[in-house]
Amino acid sequence: MADPKGFMTTPRQDWPRRPVEERVRDWDEVYVPGALLPIVSKQADRCMDCGVPFCHDACPLGNLIPEWNDLVSREDWRAASDRLHATNNFPEFTGRLCPAPCEAGCVLAINQPAVTIKNVEVAIADRAWAEGFAPPSPPDRLSGKTVAVIGSGPTGLAAAQQLTRAGHTVAVYEKDDRIGGLLRYGIPAFKMEKHHLDRRIEQMIAEGTRFRTGTAVGRDVGAAELRARYDAVVIATGATAWRELAVPGRGLAGIHQAMEYLPLANRVCEGDLEVSPMSAAGRHVVIVGGGDTGADCLGTAIREGAASVTQLDIYAQPGADRDEDTDPWPTYPKIYRLSAAHEEARDLRSAPAADADARLFAASTFRFGGDEDGRVRSLHLVEVDAGRRPVAGSERELPVDLVLLALGFSGPDRADGLVDQLGLTLEPRGTIARDGDFATNVPGVFAAGDAARGQSLIVWAIAEGRAVAAAVDRRLSGASRLPAPISPYDRPMSV
Repeated sequence: MADPKGFMTTPRQDWPRRPVEERVRDWDEVYVPGALLPIVSKQADRCMDCGVPFCHDACPLGNLIPEWNDLVSREDWRAASDRLHATNNFPEFTGRLCPAPCEAGCVLAINQPAVTIKNVEVAIADRAWAEGFAPPSPPDRLSGKTVAVIGSGPTGLAAAQQLTRAGHTVAVYEKDDRIGGLLRYGIPAFKMEKHHLDRRIEQMIAEGTRFRTGTAVGRDVGAAELRARYDAVVIATGATAWRELAVPGRGLAGIHQAMEYLPLANRVCEGDLEVSPMSAAGRHVVIVGGGDTGADCLGTAIREGAASVTQLDIYAQPGADRDEDTDPWPTYPKIYRLSAAHEEARDLRSAPAADADARLFAASTFRFGGDEDGRVRSLHLVEVDAGRRPVAGSERELPVDLVLLALGFSGPDRADGLVDQLGLTLEPRGTIARDGDFATNVPGVFAAGDAARGQSLIVWAIAEGRAVAAAVDRRLSGASRLPAPISPYDRPMSV
């Protein structure tokens, strides 16, 4: 604990964002380049080095947060990088994309603003790359065992890296043309520039992981054939079966799923397309769904030059402070948060009809209206109470040219045939069933990440990847020294 009074003398200071008018004209990350390092050591000093650090329990990875906070406060970046990478394969991803349940569990957050754990994390990760503290770590010897990992999102990548480093020969199968899953084509570049992903992939290739892009298991290669070729298979395809909105008018042209829209914008940034065929430019956009995917659509539509963008959230607008009755510390509270995209919408007044920033709260869509050509032209909504029951006389109509559905995901997509070809057992909610060792009903086949857990956070995805790697290593080697931070049955802290 470098400064025992740091939490009393130093106020919280976050990584500043670039001015709205500047950042919406490009796809670069929203934060001011180079503005984090001058403040992060003093921010790390605010860590109280608690006797019982609840930030550990709030993070499924078990990140050693007080340890690397102390090292950063002393500017021992190499040691901080070692402690950070001991529990997290990809801290530059989580430091940018995770909503930071660790900060909700910070003991300081009981009565003060939490330590900027997420900012400290990303500062360590970026410094590690700049200083060469994250070289490839190939295994000393090979086990002779082979593993196929299906899916290259954070779960698949974490599992593959852990198993490769344990000495197994690992091949990652990805249906898209580039590695990364939703990290590549779901997350907008203004939240995480793709060079962060590319350099991790280069590191993994140097360690010995093999990648097979453009290969959908179940369609381009038979699932049973793949199982026969490898000693073990890890399914980490994510929960890509999106939820639908079954209301009148859903079949009108101009209504799309968020994950049809976001990949095209990312392909523009990758240079594959000059303009997205679903571009929001000049269009009135309504996003149905109040979560992070909806916010990603919001920031994307603003950058594409939408005439207006409104986001509908079925929940009531939360308060600014934690409700100790419903969300007591150290659980992750439902409070009003202003993401970078919502800040942009507020400052640019992108949604004149919204309650706050771009959002209409407690709003439910009950039908769409179209024109004679079959294109969507209006969205009819109604205000709902806490039980999601319509409030009489609250009907409204919004003009719209483009509707984006961001309603979450229910489980793995079965269209490619992977689940059916292997004969995998599913849970009632549509996720892949597994036992306490991440094993499915098919011998040698394991399931991890959103495909089995259901839609979750990136820290849970990486934790699942690390844990399933330990389970596979035990099966192949008889024992494992790989860490297993969670079990399939662990869940976030709640009341």
